[in-house]
Amino acid sequence: MKYIFPKDFWWGSASSATQMEGGYNLNEKEQNIWDYWYEIAPEKFHNNIGPKDTSKFYYKYEEDIELMKNLGHNSFRFSISWSRLIKSDGSVNLLAVDFYENVINTMIKNNIEPFINLFHFDMPMYLQEIGGWENREVVSAYQNFSKKCFELFGDKVKKWFTHNEPIVPVECGYLGEYHYPAVVDFKRAVQVGYHIMLSSSLAIMEYKKLNQGGQIGIIVNLTPSYPRSNSEEDLKASNIADLILNRSFLDTSVLGEFPGELIEFVKEQDLLPIYKTQELEIIRNNTVDLLGVNYYQPRRVKAKESQVKDNEPLTPESFFDFYDMPGKKINPHRGWEIYEKGIYDLAINIRDNYKNIPFFISENGMGVEGEEKFKVEGRIEDDYRIEFIKEHLKWANKALKEGCNLKGYHLWTFMDNWSWLNAYKNRYGFVEVDINNEFKRTPKKSSYWFKDVIENNGF
Repeated sequence: MKYIFPKDFWWGSASSATQMEGGYNLNEKEQNIWDYWYEIAPEKFHNNIGPKDTSKFYYKYEEDIELMKNLGHNSFRFSISWSRLIKSDGSVNLLAVDFYENVINTMIKNNIEPFINLFHFDMPMYLQEIGGWENREVVSAYQNFSKKCFELFGDKVKKWFTHNEPIVPVECGYLGEYHYPAVVDFKRAVQVGYHIMLSSSLAIMEYKKLNQGGQIGIIVNLTPSYPRSNSEEDLKASNIADLILNRSFLDTSVLGEFPGELIEFVKEQDLLPIYKTQELEIIRNNTVDLLGVNYYQPRRVKAKESQVKDNEPLTPESFFDFYDMPGKKINPHRGWEIYEKGIYDLAINIRDNYKNIPFFISENGMGVEGEEKFKVEGRIEDDYRIEFIKEHLKWANKALKEGCNLKGYHLWTFMDNWSWLNAYKNRYGFVEVDINNEFKRTPKKSSYWFKDVIENNGF
C-alpha cells in the first residue's frame, strides 16, 4: 500500500537552543537556569555532562544546515535563547542578533523554512532569581522578549511558536524535581501554569499588532490518556489526568478558555492562582493560528488504588495511578511504550473538538541508549527508528484521509543532542554526534530513508 502526503507537507525536525547550541557563555550570553543548576549541582546530570557545549550548533550551524538540505528537509524548528538575546539590564545583545540572523538567512538560502519557538525550558537566571514564571513581572519581560523577536526576525520568519510543551516547566520544575527550581508545590505549579498561558496570549497579541503576515501558535505535548477499563472510577481518573496534563494548555490556546471542569477542580483543591479578569479577556481574544503537537507515548491510567498519605505533597498523581498495560509494545532501549495509533486519536480529537485547527506533528521520536552498538562500517543502522517513523506516519496518513488538518511531520531531532538531566544518554537524531571526536556529524541510515520519503512525498 502507498502512503501519499500533500505536496506542501512540512518535512523536517525540531531542536532547542540549550540542547543544541553550546557556546553557553560566548558573546555576552548570560546564564539560564540550566547553566546555573549545572554549576551548583553537576552530579545531577548524566555522566556529569552539562549544557556547556551541547552539540555545538553555535559553531557549526552552516555545515548543519547544509546537511539538512542534503537530507531533504524543507523546514526546521529551533528556539531563540532568551538569555542569549536579552541581557539582564533589558538591552538586546547585538552579537546574538547576528547569530540568529545568520542562522535564518542560511536556512532560507538552503530552502529550509525556519519555524521559531520562543521558550523551551530555558528561563534566564536573572529572571528566575525574582521567581521565574511565578512572578507576573516575568510575564511582562517575556512579552517584551517576544515582541523584540518579531521586530528583529519577523520579516523573514513566518512560523512562530510561543512555548514548547508548556506543561513541562510546571510538571518538572514545580511538581517533580527534574527541572530547576525542582520543588514540589501544586499551588505554585498552578500559578506558573497560569502565567505561562497568559504569556503565550500576550505574545500572540504582540504578533498580531505587527501585521507581519505569518502564523503564530504553540507547541503542546499531547499524551492521550487511556483508561484501564470503562469503569466509572477508571474513566474519572483518566479524565483528571487529561484535564491537568493535556487540556490545561490545549483548550486555552485553541478555544481561549480554561476548561470549566479544571477550574472547578483547582477551586476544590484550593489551588486557584492569582489572576485579573482582564487577563482572562486577553487569553480569550488571543488564540493560536496553528498548533504543534509533540507525541511520544500514551498515558495509561487507572483509579487510585491507595489513599494519599497526610504527609505526602499533593501532585496530579494524587488523583490517578499509572497503569502498566500487559502486552504493550515497548522501546526496549528507553522503556517507553510505542503506540502508533495515538497519533491518529490525537488528530481526530483536534478535528472534532478543536475546530479542526491546522496542526503538525512537531515532535515524535525514539530515544536509544548505547546506539553505537548498531554501528556497521561507521554508520548507525537504525532500522528500529525507520520502523518507528513509518508506523506513526501510516496513522498520520489515515488521519489526513479522514479530514484532519495535518500540515507536517518533524522528528525530534535532527542531530543527537544534550537532553537536560539525561545529557547524551538517549540518542534521538537522524545524525549521529560523536562527542568524543570533535562532535563529528554522521548521518544514520534513517536520515537517508527519510530523504526518500520527502522526495516521494510518501512511501
